[in-house]
Amino acid sequence: MKIPQIIIFLSVVLSVYFLVNTFIYVQTKPIFSVSSIGIWLKVIFWLLVLSYPIGRTLEGFASGAASSFLIKMGSIWLGAMLYLFLAFLLLLIIRFTNSLFNITDYLDFKNHLNYKQTAAIGVYAITVLVLIVGHINAISPKVSRVTINTDKNIGSSSLRIVAVSDIHLGTIIGKNQLNKLVTLINEQKPDVVLLAGDIFDEDIAPVVNGGMGILFEQIKSKYGTYAVTGNHEYFGKFEAKIDYLKQHKVNVLRDSSVLVDNFYVIGREDRQSNYALSRTRKTIEELVDSLDKSKLMILLDHQPYNLNEAQASGIDLQLSGHTHHGQMWPFNYATQGIFEVSRGYHIKGNTHYYVSTGFGTWGPRVRIGNRPEIVVIDVKQ
Repeated sequence: MKIPQIIIFLSVVLSVYFLVNTFIYVQTKPIFSVSSIGIWLKVIFWLLVLSYPIGRTLEGFASGAASSFLIKMGSIWLGAMLYLFLAFLLLLIIRFTNSLFNITDYLDFKNHLNYKQTAAIGVYAITVLVLIVGHINAISPKVSRVTINTDKNIGSSSLRIVAVSDIHLGTIIGKNQLNKLVTLINEQKPDVVLLAGDIFDEDIAPVVNGGMGILFEQIKSKYGTYAVTGNHEYFGKFEAKIDYLKQHKVNVLRDSSVLVDNFYVIGREDRQSNYALSRTRKTIEELVDSLDKSKLMILLDHQPYNLNEAQASGIDLQLSGHTHHGQMWPFNYATQGIFEVSRGYHIKGNTHYYVSTGFGTWGPRVRIGNRPEIVVIDVKQ
């Protein structure tokens, strides 16, 4: 994005962020009125609210323990913020409905401080429970398996692909999680490993300082590891991220293709490159124009927009990510509205598609309504 666009975007995001938190603050006031600890609860509340934006700002200047702590604490609040907002909003709707129809006196606690405190504490307790369950879910990846058939000669009777998207390596997703991912990949005994973008989160410093790159070299497959960019690769020090992957035996495809044994892996630049690099990425048709169409063509395109383009260009298999399937309910309804396929396997004509929910998370290490995954695709001839 250009500077004016970035300023407008950040202004809108921060405005919404602080409006939502102001609403939550007003609804939490009954708890703040507790004389002995109320003032401290207010301080803690605003520290949590400010921690993520301050942490990300600090990280941009000098990544370290302070920024890492603030980002981790703030990411937890991001998850809490969503469900506190929804719960308090629901409570207001219920109370308003009750006031109109006089359903029960139990919800008429307009002038009863104790009832207000109990309701607010209940909302926070439910939110904490939801976050705990969501965190356990987010650190428990599954292996999704798909088998597809092809008439094309793939050089053997089968080809095993392990695909991963949206790792989001950085402050939140660290070396332990990457080690877990590499172990899970190797257990599948892949022929080729494909990374469909958003390998990094935002700042690359935590990845470099944590020595995470060496783990990419431990991925075992017959034909190696190939990757494309996602939108998060363009959030700061883009070229450094690409160079880092190449240094650790990851082949990065940027609007290019490679013939691997008897099949092609085609990698598109992410849509974000149009803004970040001030140039238009190649169309799928341009990428396959000079290729031998009798061979299997596998496309890596991070964001699953315009799926018909891959079908029209004769792509056999497209692998994407980006959506996280909303990551936290109810955002899955938004991704289902925006994308033709929000998650999972889909077929159009002779083209197969898989949109992964991703391995990592953005912001809070929480998933509600979906699981993190790696995808094993067995192509049978």
